[in-house]
Amino acid sequence: MTDAQDLRRRTAELLAAHPPATTDRLEFLRARFDAGLAWVHFPAGLGGLDAPRSLQAVVDAELAAAGAPDNDPGRIGIGLGMAAPTVLRFGTDEQKRRFLRPLWTGEEVWCQLFSEPGAGSDLAALATRAVRDDEGGWVVDGQKVWTSSAHLARWAILIARTDPDVPKHRGISYFICDMTDPGVEVRPLRQITGEAEFNEVFLTGVRIPDAHRLGAVGEGWKVAQTTLMNERVAIGGVRTPREGGMIGVAAADWRARPALRTHDLHQRLLKLWVDAEVARLTGERLRQQLSKGQPGPEGSGMKLAFARLAQEISGWEVEFLAEDGLTYDDWTMRRPDGVDFTGREAGYRYLRAKGNSIEGGTSEVLLNIVAERVLGLPPEPRTDKDVAWKDLPR
Repeated sequence: MTDAQDLRRRTAELLAAHPPATTDRLEFLRARFDAGLAWVHFPAGLGGLDAPRSLQAVVDAELAAAGAPDNDPGRIGIGLGMAAPTVLRFGTDEQKRRFLRPLWTGEEVWCQLFSEPGAGSDLAALATRAVRDDEGGWVVDGQKVWTSSAHLARWAILIARTDPDVPKHRGISYFICDMTDPGVEVRPLRQITGEAEFNEVFLTGVRIPDAHRLGAVGEGWKVAQTTLMNERVAIGGVRTPREGGMIGVAAADWRARPALRTHDLHQRLLKLWVDAEVARLTGERLRQQLSKGQPGPEGSGMKLAFARLAQEISGWEVEFLAEDGLTYDDWTMRRPDGVDFTGREAGYRYLRAKGNSIEGGTSEVLLNIVAERVLGLPPEPRTDKDVAWKDLPR
């Protein structure tokens, strides 16, 4: 059984063989993966050591103290938080060997082709079609929307309809799509911030080999549930120190500008600070539960809390800073690598946080999930449960 002492020894051996100061960054990351120190809870040979997930913090601390490079998790968050756990659970041995290493090192960026213009909250109503070709592969046609990092991605996790003659949840299959295929067109979607971190993606005659299918044909919704549950944990369960993240920025503003303080703003900040601390500790408990298996519906609650807090804290900050809170540095249209909630000004945080209650599952849908799957309340009436997708009104 791998323990903390063994991991410290392995980490020391990695640092001795590949000194961070003199080793190329990519070479170091590849060596770390091969040593099983990328994600220690993954299987041996796939970047891990079959160790408890909680011990990852031991490795990360040792490497940080040595000045070792990380894999820029903010840039490859979709691959790390969504694609990797799905490939690990449903992929073949060949798929795991092919995709996990370059995914973790950041050599290949991933995106998520799930939402569609007519299938956002009701994702299972998706209309993108995948049809068998004469060679046993698939030809995909359709449109996806709100796709983060599609302009940077090498690969995408994709769900498409393979059988329109059965109810919507049963006629979906799950694929790995090559974003360099000539049938893939990525168009930027400019947001309220002026930037375009999201995209819409058009798929026209995109050919996907059957070897790039995850799970059985028609069982894509089951596979997608693994992706979605991990997505919500990835968004809402990010590890932060006490008074870290957006509440830390707000508290720093409060301490730095005593002339702007009022009793009402103080009371609101105290409540937000307590709520943020409760969410942080709940996230720690959720991560401890993850060490015993796959994430469950509790991650939806964390994502709900994250969205609410981000919007309330950024709103408080704009109000506290008065006219300075309304400034925004640059409306230039650009396509960033990711989102920065703490390194930008208050105006950016206020605008960008508006999307938190939509992306990664709308708050309304997540409330239903918490009600039904966590609290055990009766589900909402469903009239389309046993109706073939082709017969649904659209």
